[in-house]
Amino acid sequence: MDTPTLAAPTLAIWKLASCDGCQLTLLDCEDELLALAGQVDIAHFLEASSAVRPGPYDLSLVEGSVTTAADAERVRSIRAESRRLVTIGACATAGGIQALRNFADVEEFRRTVYARPDYIETLATSTPVSAHVNVDFELRGCPIDRGQLLEVITAYLSGRKPDIPNHSVCFACKRRGTVCVTVAHGTPCLGPVTHAGCGAICPAYGRGCYGCFGPSGSVNLPALIPLLHRDGMDDRDVERLLRTFNAAAFDREAKEATP
Repeated sequence: MDTPTLAAPTLAIWKLASCDGCQLTLLDCEDELLALAGQVDIAHFLEASSAVRPGPYDLSLVEGSVTTAADAERVRSIRAESRRLVTIGACATAGGIQALRNFADVEEFRRTVYARPDYIETLATSTPVSAHVNVDFELRGCPIDRGQLLEVITAYLSGRKPDIPNHSVCFACKRRGTVCVTVAHGTPCLGPVTHAGCGAICPAYGRGCYGCFGPSGSVNLPALIPLLHRDGMDDRDVERLLRTFNAAAFDREAKEATP
């Protein structure tokens, strides 16, 4: 009697408001992606192919933040047809750099930037996918790390939890033998409060971390901010340092740390 052939697990990759950088990280996996493609059925990935098959999907990767009502409706639809949903990148996990709108008047932006603002439909805020639907895992970074991405995909398709550390960039600096730029040179650095994953690239080249992977698992901004002041930054400088790719996430940490 012939043994029935099991269907390959289905993988879908989706884009909301983003620059496509995290999807390109998957394409940049090259050899690993070829091996992965042989193990899964890539049913939806418009960055790579116009061929689309309907769900349900075993695993969906979502890049981008929710910035329009259409985004919010679409992500609910994606969640409904996905067995597992993983958000990838700073936009999807923290609202992205477009979350700077959360601290300003969006209507003023619309009137200033666009010749026909009445054509623009947008929400007042840019929010992570997790603010709208349940998310199984959040993979940080701007862009994400290819090694971590492959680990997450492999883990979920094999039925285990992803092994992604939640420690800070400082740990990565020590691991690669990089001298602390703050201790040695008085360089402002967000390494102590930023999630590891980039390999501590910036400190390795003599500049401070600027938080592209968002807050780590143990954030102590009340301890860090005085050090940033000591190293020459005023309150406005600190605010600008924290308000980049993960502006909303660091702002939330700052508010929670305020008594």
